[in-house]
Amino acid sequence: MTEETSTMRVAIPSEAPGGLEALRSGHFGRCQCFTMVDIVDGEIGEVQVLTNAPHVEGGCMAPVLVLAEHNVNAIVVDGIGGRPLMGFNQVGIAVHAGVGGDVQTTVQAFITGGLPVVGFEGACQH
Repeated sequence: MTEETSTMRVAIPSEAPGGLEALRSGHFGRCQCFTMVDIVDGEIGEVQVLTNAPHVEGGCMAPVLVLAEHNVNAIVVDGIGGRPLMGFNQVGIAVHAGVGGDVQTTVQAFITGGLPVVGFEGACQH
């Protein structure tokens, strides 16, 4: 009999150079990079850093698609617009409101289940 392993990949908009000690970025579309953290059975596993493309008008969907290609299951943000929020919903990536100044604090809060899902009423209106 084999035991099932529970794995989830969470992306945190981060300041360069990324990683668990990196500061969280305030808005996902303008972050320097995404720190992607694999959570395996409630523990922090592999950590990868993905550089974000420059933010251009109408370019909010580019990071959505890139994160989907990297098998991200959830993203934790401080701010997000309606279009990218809809995009994340369409590709099956859950959007959560974040806490903590650094990536590790945010991931620990995500693991303990303390981060609410962002709905359209919580999206930035710009």
